[in-house]
Amino acid sequence: MPGPRLAAAITAILWGFTYLLTTDLLPHHPMLVAAVRALGGAAFLLALGREAVPRAWWGRLIVLGTLNTGLFFGLFFVGVMRLPGGVAAIFQALGPVLALLFGWAILGRRPVALQFLSVGLGLVGVALVVLRAGAAVDAIGVAAALGSTVSLTLGGVMMNRWGRAPVGFAAFTGWQLLVGGVELTLVTLAIGDYGGGIGMTNVLAFAVLGVVLTGIPFLLWFRAISQIGAVNVMPYILLTPVTALILDVLLHDIRPNAVQLLGVALVMGALIVNFSASRAAVKA
Repeated sequence: MPGPRLAAAITAILWGFTYLLTTDLLPHHPMLVAAVRALGGAAFLLALGREAVPRAWWGRLIVLGTLNTGLFFGLFFVGVMRLPGGVAAIFQALGPVLALLFGWAILGRRPVALQFLSVGLGLVGVALVVLRAGAAVDAIGVAAALGSTVSLTLGGVMMNRWGRAPVGFAAFTGWQLLVGGVELTLVTLAIGDYGGGIGMTNVLAFAVLGVVLTGIPFLLWFRAISQIGAVNVMPYILLTPVTALILDVLLHDIRPNAVQLLGVALVMGALIVNFSASRAAVKA
């Protein structure tokens, strides 16, 4: 198992593939896609970790599953499908800022100045990478993208506050995905967000989404949070939009301009600063 920082980086890179999969290979039904993603990841992880969470933990598990999966997945796919041009990715870059604020308010961990510098650099870098002139902005999409980032960040901080249930990480992560998957399925059925033909390409894309882009990375992400904290893990999510840009270059024949390349450099610099900032925070 990789170290926590490498695990966080791998997770963020894998999540960058989600944008490509969503726009190119999945049906345009955000709640359906979110539900299948959650249930697919849950099935994979619960097959690995066949443990039941103690009854005393179910209240917390429902909260964590709702924040980390139900709300996050649902709002994320609404944002991605309503915000063309990669605009949704900029809201994920707010995660490190929110992690600092939530960590301060909920965990009592006062951030150091270097941490704010690192997330500031990251925000500017991501903005340069994903924002393009004339990019469409949809109010519902903006609200959904922002809400998804708030949900995931708050879920990570609450995991730090409560710790992990007395089961393995595969089971702990799988049960959270199952909670969110059930919630999303009910919403999908209630609003009728399904329909149309599902081809073999869609089925294969759903399998990749559930296992490679959900089960494995969420296991790595939650383990990293438990080891070094959500505040130190969240900045690695800046690699997600960078990965999405690289995939656009490789698969969609999009050529990055000098501004976007500068943005990539700033994101990498922000991660280096964050590493130093996290060490300074520990000493403070």
